Amino acid sequence: MQFLKKVHGRVEPPGLEWVILKKLPVIALVGTSLPLMFALLARVVIDGDNAAEIAKQIRSIDIFCIASTFVVWTAVVTVGIGCIVVFIMKGPAYAADSYKVAHADRPRKPAR
Repeated sequence: MQFLKKVHGRVEPPGLEWVILKKLPVIALVGTSLPLMFALLARVVIDGDNAAEIAKQIRSIDIFCIASTFVVWTAVVTVGIGCIVVFIMKGPAYAADSYKVAHADRPRKPAR
């Protein structure tokens, strides 16, 4: 017994979702490496009078870099899920097995 039946053989051609899906790994790599380079550059460039002030500035930059990396990862995952949903929706339509309704020929009166 077949669980789902194809309604028709419609399949849409691939579109923008495949272009975006192919670019997501590069976007994730760039979005991860840029904040990492910024944090490493801050350790080289930042100069101050005392060690506590330098550590505070570096810690603030590290927090910003970690937060921006997580934002990029979240955006990549969200867009990826959206592309997968569009890909699934473009596939053939399926319908579950239908069943007879007892009151199909004469509708019931609504309950009050």
